[in-house]
Amino acid sequence: MTARHFEKRRIAQTDIEVTTLGLGGASLAGIFSAVPGEQARATVSHALEQGLNYVDTAPQYGLGRSEHLMGDVVRSAHPRPIISSKVGRLLKPVDPAVQDKGNWVDPLPFDQVYDYSYDGIMRSHADSLQRLGLNQVDILYVHDIGVATHGAEANKPLWNQLASGGYKALRELRDSGVVKAIGLGVNEWEVCMDALALGDWDVFLLAGRYTLLEQTALAPFMTTCIERKASVVVGGPFNSGILVGGDKFNYAKAPDDIVQRVRAIEAVCKSFNVPLPAAALQFPLTHPAVCNVLPGPRSPQELDGILDWWDTKIPDALWSTLADEGLLAPGTPIPGSTA
Repeated sequence: MTARHFEKRRIAQTDIEVTTLGLGGASLAGIFSAVPGEQARATVSHALEQGLNYVDTAPQYGLGRSEHLMGDVVRSAHPRPIISSKVGRLLKPVDPAVQDKGNWVDPLPFDQVYDYSYDGIMRSHADSLQRLGLNQVDILYVHDIGVATHGAEANKPLWNQLASGGYKALRELRDSGVVKAIGLGVNEWEVCMDALALGDWDVFLLAGRYTLLEQTALAPFMTTCIERKASVVVGGPFNSGILVGGDKFNYAKAPDDIVQRVRAIEAVCKSFNVPLPAAALQFPLTHPAVCNVLPGPRSPQELDGILDWWDTKIPDALWSTLADEGLLAPGTPIPGSTA
């Protein structure tokens, strides 16, 4: 099988170059619906065979399941892809009969404990290497810290853990070369701004906040990333499925105003004979801070559909029409604009 050619973009000022399309590992671990292990591994293998060189996983995904599945494939891959995992959750064994499985179908028998401290991050990193069966991950993200996940009051002591020791651990891991890049993996841009006040970061994996449907992260977050020479990986480019024909937005049923906005965007796409998911997938890369888009297919067939959308040619006029009709935030950089 001949690999495709993908543009590569450098992460911040590191020596990491990632293909502009990556593979997210949450869906593969069985969120909302089951994904057989062989199917998950086949999806990762297919992504690498097609030429993608960046895969992302986390301890939370299937409560260890995603890391095991990813590691099975990545260990034997040549060349080895860029891989990221996350810190902030430690996994402890639990009786499956009383396990809080959340939205995971058939997770491994663990519960998660939030820990953003120095020791917690060091242990989380070591535990991930064991689950992956690897001697190194390239990128470590602080996972799901912030008000959106924890609530305002519960987040305060967790943020203090990161500020008083966790960030130091990440800097030590990066500065010693154990990992190549550090960042946050979150669903809210505001906490990324808080993190930038702590110090320097290489890359932020931001899900859902800079998409064809929503550009709330545009300023001050994305503009600050340009100034601070930090890169952005865009997760959730389909906003939980609403941009690929689903009814969910931000992991819940989409409200009417969101549905109406999607219909308006889709009407513009249809006028250019462009599938809405193709525009959604390619839109984030029009911003100079963005180095990668990270969808999460569940099967090789779903990945092939994504690759078809990726190959769709999109005229510059589609973006400018969306902007003219007020369907993109003012100042959104698009091809041919001076924003």
